[in-house]
Amino acid sequence: MSDLTTTLPTNDLATDFATVDALEEALQSERYITDRSLATTLYLTLALRKPLLLEGEAGVGKTEIAKVLASVLGAPLIRLQCYEGLDASSAIYEWDYPRQMLYLRSLEATGDLQREEVQRNLFAEEFLLKRPLLQAIDAAHTQSPVLLIDEVDRADQELEAFLLEILSDFQVTVPELGT
Repeated sequence: MSDLTTTLPTNDLATDFATVDALEEALQSERYITDRSLATTLYLTLALRKPLLLEGEAGVGKTEIAKVLASVLGAPLIRLQCYEGLDASSAIYEWDYPRQMLYLRSLEATGDLQREEVQRNLFAEEFLLKRPLLQAIDAAHTQSPVLLIDEVDRADQELEAFLLEILSDFQVTVPELGT
């Protein structure tokens, strides 16, 4: 079983904890007892702004560390639960087709069907349903979220490859909207 925990670099997380000891104390304040090697690893993850892969048996606290880390950082926790058959598009975004259809119907009813405007507005951000990966890298966050990708070992190889790509660049392209 594997969980991938990462904090995303929209602000300076390393300044939250000047030392490994400070991070360890913060974790303990949330009733999470850690050994020195895990505390050091978490500190370096934050300082270097890199993802962290935690492996281990069920019930050893992999998911809990993401929850506690989000709590001590005062950051939102965004969770992507992996399973066989989960594809990249479902993990990133979907279009709100019912709302898009209502939009088209309202334009038809008012007679405002100007082709260029419809094409531009039909795939506007207001119709975009952000899934966990897009939520996590959304620049609108005031605090970097902690992204928990749970059960990553259950994901298909295609999704695993995509996760590696998105976690190296921390960006995604929505063809209709851009990067």
